[in-house]
Amino acid sequence: MTYRNPPTTPRKSATFDDYTLSEIRRAAATGIYDIRGAGAKRKLPHFDDLLFLGASISRYPLEGYRERCDTSVVLGSRHAKKPIELKIPITIAGMSFGSLSGPAKEALGRGATLSGTSTTTGDGGMTEEERGHSKTLVYQYLPSRYGMNPRDLRRADAIEVVVGQGAKPGGGGMLLGQKISDRVAEMRTLPKDIDQRSASRHPDWTGPDDLEIKILELREITDWEKPIYVKVGGARPYYDTALAVKAGADVVVVDGMQGGTAATQEVFIENVGQPTLACIRPAVQALQDLGMHRKVQLIVSGGIRNGADVAKALALGVDAVSIGTAALVALGDNDPRWEADYNALGTTAGAYDDWHEGKDPAGITTQDPELMKRVDPIAAGRRLANYLKVMTLEAQTIARACGKNSLHNLEPEDLVALSIEAAAMAGVPLAGTNWIPGKNGF
Repeated sequence: MTYRNPPTTPRKSATFDDYTLSEIRRAAATGIYDIRGAGAKRKLPHFDDLLFLGASISRYPLEGYRERCDTSVVLGSRHAKKPIELKIPITIAGMSFGSLSGPAKEALGRGATLSGTSTTTGDGGMTEEERGHSKTLVYQYLPSRYGMNPRDLRRADAIEVVVGQGAKPGGGGMLLGQKISDRVAEMRTLPKDIDQRSASRHPDWTGPDDLEIKILELREITDWEKPIYVKVGGARPYYDTALAVKAGADVVVVDGMQGGTAATQEVFIENVGQPTLACIRPAVQALQDLGMHRKVQLIVSGGIRNGADVAKALALGVDAVSIGTAALVALGDNDPRWEADYNALGTTAGAYDDWHEGKDPAGITTQDPELMKRVDPIAAGRRLANYLKVMTLEAQTIARACGKNSLHNLEPEDLVALSIEAAAMAGVPLAGTNWIPGKNGF
């Protein structure tokens, strides 16, 4: 009788998983790197790894819905004659016309206005629809200078100097030819249908001393009325925040690697930068070391999804958060109602990220006239406003449970972490202990 070993169950590699194998095959077949939109999809330490300590005997809670919990925030109070006053500490991040359709940009403006918050132009200039439907509009000043002109700088309510993005710190933007319509080409002074790659750095400065000169120039153009933001990708948040403050910024925006982009190399999105959670503590520490915490406001973006995320970010010391991907989902991005159309593109609702192709079935990340008709800016704006309302109510619920009558009274002492990594990044104790990894040399 011949003895046979029992069969071994096939085992796939954790390193060479199915996605990695498919990427190797795609690269071998095409000879080009993959381009996509959105942010990092790998699992990273995030706000889910933090928990709040609600009030009991040692802390006194506020009565839900009956006792006031303030949500307002003022941005740009350091130097600007006209700082921005918002009803909620949740803003809409910069997403360009060109990357997004005109109706989508209008919907963002409508939703933000209904909610008493601001929206942001993004690369590519200011559209009349966006300006007309945004009570508070932040104008992004990027390395590309697309659509930039002094008139629109003065028409904006604040100016955001973009040094980097969380999805691609140190990298420039992309807008492929299929999305460069006649209007986009005119606004950006580009040839139609030709791929565009914007610069990775500003053309007229090489360091923080030059940034100070640029900020002064922008203040002079706007008669010192407009707050000046400086946005950086989450790479070296301590030093970048400190240098932005020393250059004269009113507001610093730090974008973690979960922050989205219209289009860039996937290897960039997944392997460059730091998680949003890891960026907050160093940025806050920089402000504290300079004696500027709460004097220069800090906005954090990248993977903000709900009111709990908002509350946790504020508890760690930020003044406001900014949302991009979540706002697009609220408008209707990746909606299962278009599942058949997503399937036809070789993907599924919830995974579609080929925004650069201009074929978005939801009509949001496209310039196709027929697809754009699927976006009703009035209805989409209401959905965004509903979403922002829920996020705010959730954050208030948590704050009241911690005994706070303002979202800005939340503090690190209200938090514990579920993992050593999150505890170290956030600078809060590991749950059930008083141990903060890395503090006092331990």
